[in-house]
Amino acid sequence: MVEFRVEETGATLNVELADNAWKRMLGLMGRRRLESGTGLFIVPCNSIHMMFMRFSIDAVYVDKEYRIKKIVSGLRPWFGLSMCWGAFGVLELPAGDADKFDLNVGQTFNVNPK
Repeated sequence: MVEFRVEETGATLNVELADNAWKRMLGLMGRRRLESGTGLFIVPCNSIHMMFMRFSIDAVYVDKEYRIKKIVSGLRPWFGLSMCWGAFGVLELPAGDADKFDLNVGQTFNVNPK
């Protein structure tokens, strides 16, 4: 687990890393939900699909400096597909958490191991 803290607001998220081929492939498939304030960071990654997912998510794409490049809210299970050219990774959050934590393009995460 790592802590993602938004530099500009101080909002904190507890995030799992998917940083190898197996974890990236598995992603959130098979899970019933994510708790608010938690997420999965898939790295390296610039696109995701929602096949075999059971719940909607928000996708927050970041560059190598962990600056938010793009936010896609409410990706639906089974039908969603999203990409962001030039992204280093994507933070998958429960649907609505991008708004709840006031995430915006251009903000930067400080990433700290827990």
